Amino acid sequence: MALRDQLHIMVVDDMSTSRGLITQALDSFGVRHVFTADNGKQALQNLNARPVHLVISDYNMPEMDGLNLLHNLRAGARTKGIGFILITGRAEQQIIDHGKKLGMNNYLKKPFEPADLRRCIEQVVGRL
Repeated sequence: MALRDQLHIMVVDDMSTSRGLITQALDSFGVRHVFTADNGKQALQNLNARPVHLVISDYNMPEMDGLNLLHNLRAGARTKGIGFILITGRAEQQIIDHGKKLGMNNYLKKPFEPADLRRCIEQVVGRL
């Protein structure tokens, strides 16, 4: 069975259009187990109940931003090993450095093409 058939991914973004574009790209790659959340707080609740292999999260969200979500994931016994990709329109070095210190596995700058997303994911989990 291919990795893409086993992989469980959560997409976290407050913008439904962005969530849709990412989930559509994942579907085109053959990833079938995709879950979504509107913000970091909702994602954290869902992930504590049912962890996934990889989180793809927007940086700028209300209630809990992507880096706060990452911090909380790394602090949780059930969630500390989840792969994490940050997607941001503000790929400032300070944000990237802070994410790396928190344990971010990779990041992607908006706007991006589906092929960029696929490469970013494969650098974290392996070939889809």
